[in-house]
Amino acid sequence: MSYLDLQRREDTVERHSLRRYSKGHYLQQFPDEAIEAFVHRGGSRVGVGLQAYGGAIADVPDEDAAFSHRATLFEFGTGTTWTDPASDAVRTAAARRSAAAMAPFAHGVYVNALSDEGADGVRRAYSPEKLARLIALKDVYDPHNVFHLNQNIQPSTGRDQ
Repeated sequence: MSYLDLQRREDTVERHSLRRYSKGHYLQQFPDEAIEAFVHRGGSRVGVGLQAYGGAIADVPDEDAAFSHRATLFEFGTGTTWTDPASDAVRTAAARRSAAAMAPFAHGVYVNALSDEGADGVRRAYSPEKLARLIALKDVYDPHNVFHLNQNIQPSTGRDQ
């Protein structure tokens, strides 16, 4: 499958109407205990996947880009989709259990895989040094936090001191 086809595979009216919830982790190692947790998913029967890292991702020094955790072995993702709003709590809880099963083996997260973690998730996505650099950029280019609808990095002027 080409990268373009991968990105478009759910790009249909039917897929956009689904409710969905997902979580993820970076894994720098994949010991037997992590494999066991992956297989059992915290008792949840939700979708899971591993994306291999390394290669060109690892060729760039971590400090040279906002994209972090370049020593990652795998990116773990878990998620579920459904249509009935009455299933929201059950389906969300299942994906959270699946992610929690892998949390002891996690080291960071891809910022685009964050869902409802807020500032805690952003801190998992970036090292303290990199987050400080991104906050400094936000202070210069977006001090009023106009661009806040993503996984928000708040400018220092909007932080509790």
